[in-house]
Order: sequence, then structure tokens, then C-alpha cells
Amino acid sequence: MVAESGGQEDQKPQSDEARSAFAPPAGTMQPVSPPEEDHPTSEFALPAGVHQEAGGSGGSGGGSTGGPNSDTLSSAFTPPSTYNAQQSPPAFTPAQGIPMVRLTKEAPWQDRMRTMLRMPVTERPAPESVQRTDDDTGPAVPRVLDLTLRIGELLLAGGEGAEDVEAAMFAVTRSYGLDRSEPTVTFTLLSISHQPSLVDDPVTASRTVRRRGTDYTRLAAVFRLVDDITSEDTEVSLEEAYRRLAEIRRNRHPYPGWVLTAAAGLLAGSASVLVGGGVLVFLVAAAGAMLGDRLAWLCAGRGLPEFYQFTVAAMPPAALGVALTLSHSTDIRPSAVITGGLFALLPGRALVAGVQDGLTGYYITASARLLEVMYFFIGIVAGVLIVLYLGVQLGAQLNPEAQFVPNDRPVLQILASMGLSLAFAVLLQQERSTVLAVTLNGGVAWVIFAAMARTGGISPVAATAVAAGLVGLFGQLFSRYRFTSSLPYITAAIGPLLPGSATYFGLLGVAQNDVTRGLTSLSTAVATALAIAIGVNLGSEISRLFMGAPGAVGGRRRAAKRTRGF
Repeated sequence: MVAESGGQEDQKPQSDEARSAFAPPAGTMQPVSPPEEDHPTSEFALPAGVHQEAGGSGGSGGGSTGGPNSDTLSSAFTPPSTYNAQQSPPAFTPAQGIPMVRLTKEAPWQDRMRTMLRMPVTERPAPESVQRTDDDTGPAVPRVLDLTLRIGELLLAGGEGAEDVEAAMFAVTRSYGLDRSEPTVTFTLLSISHQPSLVDDPVTASRTVRRRGTDYTRLAAVFRLVDDITSEDTEVSLEEAYRRLAEIRRNRHPYPGWVLTAAAGLLAGSASVLVGGGVLVFLVAAAGAMLGDRLAWLCAGRGLPEFYQFTVAAMPPAALGVALTLSHSTDIRPSAVITGGLFALLPGRALVAGVQDGLTGYYITASARLLEVMYFFIGIVAGVLIVLYLGVQLGAQLNPEAQFVPNDRPVLQILASMGLSLAFAVLLQQERSTVLAVTLNGGVAWVIFAAMARTGGISPVAATAVAAGLVGLFGQLFSRYRFTSSLPYITAAIGPLLPGSATYFGLLGVAQNDVTRGLTSLSTAVATALAIAIGVNLGSEISRLFMGAPGAVGGRRRAAKRTRGF
């Protein structure tokens, strides 16, 4: 009885609670497999049901050698079937490694930073922080960016080229350990972006240049600050850099206002001697330029734009020339007086900077600078044309056929060219230590020009380009020796080459309704101005090219252009 009852109990169906929801139903055949935890598998193993073809690599690295319709799967790390280790394609890293760009420590920081700016970000050398930061956690990124923008603002406001401003900004950030920085410079806006790593958000800051002025002493001081920041021998913390920058901004101009007015007179008088004037012409031209300078300062104090300042400053020299013509004086050449006044107003500094920015690939900044030059030139043209038109109406016999023949006074011409460069250097507020060098450079420029154009009979435009090229070459040599900007050694030295006489005769032709002759002379003036700017830039580039400027492997120097013309 007991046994039978026990057998009946075994045949009773189990309840739902006693059976798992995942248990297979009765009568279903299931493969017997060991528990999964007893045989762990790799995530790179081929799944069940996939068969590897013979000839492929074993394990997880097995590849597929079938066609595009093959069902065989392969690993992402498997090389293609056409790859041969003995004849590896150039896309793979060569056995000797990738050549590393080396930057010599002895080269000026301008050359080193300019070289890195022209490199792709992935090819730039690793950063080498040469300045300590506030703590051991790393540089204060917002403060470093703010300091960099303030330094770039002073350089751009002082007339420095866009490429040199970017090089200085990049040098500051790199010296404080911010290697992933990209500065951007336009005519009135500076911005810089820093990305700490590939996964972090970039930090961007910008600054607008509201006011611009010419003070090459301040410009040289900023270059010395950047040179100290990039030097391993000088320790400049962020606080020290801010303090020195504040001192640079507070410094007064090295020359008072009356010295600047006297320099304007010396410049105009020296220019009049260059085009054939005598002692009396020198005095009259100097008086007209000084009067125009004072009137321009008066307009600036009233808040008038620079366009009207140039218009007013151009009127007194032209008025004195017309007055001398009406007085029928035979000892004074009115054309020389007016030409000397134009020399003191032509915007040679802005023209050189604009053309240099265009040649180095900064087309937006170059367009803005050249547009500024055009406005200044139009202001000068308007002021002179108003006076010349009134003189023609009053019966002044201005002779457009007059030709300047200063060949017979070479010593006096050389002295006048040096005096013109000296006066130009004072007007640019240069340091006293640079005045002598730029004066000699201006004398050399005139000697080259006169020897080619006046004695050799070569085209004046070509002679101007060669003389300007030598000015740029010597200026770059001086700047490399002093580790500073080349502008103080170049801008004033090109003063004797400015197209003052061609501009005057062009305006006179327009005033006398001889538009064809006037436009021809003005075209010559424009061509001469472009020759000056291109010659200066070419001389600077030649000096960098042959003086071991750091660049890519093998001494190759990367081009400044951003495109190839298409």
C-alpha cells in the first residue's frame, strides 16, 4: 500500500511554481551544453556558424580573402589581402620613423614662431614652457590669453604686420605652456583660441583695436618684452609681464610736440632739395609743412577724422607754392615747394604694411590697410586740388612740363636724403639708438636710386624697387642683430623714395583739365609706391631665406602663401 501510494505521488504533474519559466517544454529536444561560465570566450572570437577560409590568419586576426559578396567576416585590424610587408605602401610609417622638425634655439623668436605658424598643427614640435606659472597645476589659461591679446593689440596699433603680430602672440602662449593655440589677426580685431586637449572645449578670447598711433619706441619695448618671455635665461611671470606691459602703455612719447613739428619742416625742406630746390625753397617748404602740421593737430583736437586732417595739412604747402607763382619770383621753384609738402604727408608706412600683409597671405588685413591708404591719398589729393584749382582761376602759371634735374649736386642730394630719413624717424617716434642706423640706410637707398635712375638711365620704378629691396635687406639685418622689429629700420629709410613729384604733377594735370597727363603721372606714382612696398618685402624675405631661418627638414622654408592659386 505504501509503495503504490508513493508511485502515484511521483506521477502527479508539477505545479507552475515548481517549474521555471525558462524551462523547455516536455518533448522538446535541446542540445546538451556545458554551463557558459565553464568555457569563457573572447569578444574577438568568431561567432558560431561562421567558418574561416583556409589560408587566412588564425585566431581573431583571421581575414577574409573572398570577393565583395563573400559571407566570410574579417577583423578590422587585418591588413588587406594585397598588402605585402616587403613592399609596404608609403602611407605606413617608415622604419626610420617620421622626420622631426628641429628649431634652433639661436634663431630669433620671430623666425621660430613664424615657422611654426606656417606648419599644420599636427606637425608642430612639442611645447617647451620656459616661464613658470602661478602654481603647479598649470598655466592660468584666461590670464595668459588676456596678456597675449594685450600684447598683440599694442603691436597691431603700432603698425606691425599681421604675420609678425600672430608670431608674437603665438610665442607668448607657447612660452607659458599653451601649445594648442591659434591666434587670428585682422585690421581691427584680434582673437585667440586655445584647446587644452582633443576632448576639452576650446577657450576663445578676442580684443578690438580702437585707437592706432605711430610710436616705434613703444613697439620696440613690446618686442623686448616678448623676447624676454620667450627666453630661457629670463624668468618673467604673468604678474611681471602685466606690470611691464602697463609701464609700456604709460610711457610718454620720446619727442615733444614742437620737435615733431620741426621734424615735419625738416622732412619737407629736405624733400624739396631732393627735387632741385635751393636754400630759399627749403625754408618755404619747411614753413608750409610746419603750418600744415599745426593745422592737422588742431583738427585732431576737435575730433575730426584723419581724412580731414590730411586734407587740411596738404593745403598750406600748396598755397605757398601758388603764392610764389603769383609773385612771379624766378629764384624759387613753386613745384619743389609743393612736392616737399607732399613728401611729409604720403602714407608710406601704411602702404608698406598693407602690401606686406597681402604678400604673406593676410588678404583681409591687407585690403583694409590699402583702403585706409586710399582714403588718406584721396584726402591729400582733395586738399592740393582745391588750392591748385583756385590758383589756376587766379591766373597762376603752374608749369606741368617742369622737370627736376638734380644730377649736378650728388653730395647735397645725399645729405638731403639723410636729413629726410632723420626727420621721418623722429616723426615715427623711434628710439634714439636707431635714428643713426635708419639715417644711413636712407642715404644708401638714395645713392642706389640715383645711380640707377639718374646716372644709369634705368626706369625709375625699377630703380625704386631695387633701392627698396636693399632697404628691406639692411633693415632685416639690423632687426636680427637687435632681436626687435624691422619697421624702425625700414619705414623711415624709404622716405627719399616716395613718389612726391609724380603725385604733384598728376594732380596739377587734373587741375588744369589735362586728365590724360594727370592720370599717367598718378599711375607712375602708384607703380612707384607698389615697387617700394614689394621691394621692401622681397628684401626682408631674401634675408630670411639665406640666413638660416629654421624651417622644415633639410633647411626648406615653408611658403607664406596659404593657397596655391586655385
